[in-house]
Amino acid sequence: MSTRKPLSSYRSPGTWPVWIGMGLLRLVCLLPHRVALWLGRVIGRLACRFAGSRREVVRRNLALCFQAMPDNQLDDLTRAHFEALGMMLIETGLGRWASDRHLRSITTLTGAEYVNEALESGQGVILLSAHFTTLEIMGRVLATEIPPFDAVFRKNRSEFMTELQRSGREVSADTTIEKRDIKKMVRSLRNGRAVWYAPDQSYNRKGSEVIEFFGIPALHTTATSTLARLGNAVTIPFFPLRKSDGTYEMTLLPPLEKFPSDDPIADTKRYVALLEEHIRRAPEQYFWIHRKFKDLPEGYPDYYADLDASK
Repeated sequence: MSTRKPLSSYRSPGTWPVWIGMGLLRLVCLLPHRVALWLGRVIGRLACRFAGSRREVVRRNLALCFQAMPDNQLDDLTRAHFEALGMMLIETGLGRWASDRHLRSITTLTGAEYVNEALESGQGVILLSAHFTTLEIMGRVLATEIPPFDAVFRKNRSEFMTELQRSGREVSADTTIEKRDIKKMVRSLRNGRAVWYAPDQSYNRKGSEVIEFFGIPALHTTATSTLARLGNAVTIPFFPLRKSDGTYEMTLLPPLEKFPSDDPIADTKRYVALLEEHIRRAPEQYFWIHRKFKDLPEGYPDYYADLDASK
């Protein structure tokens, strides 16, 4: 395992734009919360205008998942998603720098007792969530209500960006675990710890199965079932919601009953059904900019072929 370098050691000219952006973000996070989120929405609108192929991916995902939605509403939802992405940028800064007192003042969290009861009994807990635009701020809020937990992350091609992500997430989490390091996750669960895990994005076919997402075939990892079984852990779904007034609602559901079962695919379908149910409450807040329906096995459609051909 490579030795991590402190974030301050990344000083090459290639990192300067990111550092400048971080400095500006730090200043924005000092503004009143509603003003900061308004700026985030403005950034998102500008990004939507110039996003090009990324905007087309978002709209394609939405069109696939909400096929009864008229074109004008799909366009509106696409713009709303980019506004949510802009607010995500601000919330990433808040997740790194905001005080616990401030975060508590803008958040309602329910269900923390489910996690605390499981941990007190000596069991590990899988905090089962997904990639919503409120991902980073929700971790900070969760950290104020439950014992220290571990968080899963995915390596970026840039070592600097990986460390930036990890160091920000470690403001909330006690330890970060690379998403392919199943052994470390299992060890943590067996030691009676909680692991924050968002398995809704699959980047390869190994360990994945084709399971419909809003009626469209998509690859989903079945690792959650394996983690729960090997880690002897309870699984507690955890979903966030950004409300229209700029405050947040964080909900920890009761532990999934009879999970894992002897059928990892059925277990994964249960998770996907819960995820779909929550997405319908605020569809713009899910991470649609990711190519959810890519890399399907032979015989399935390529839902992005025409977008790639038009580049």
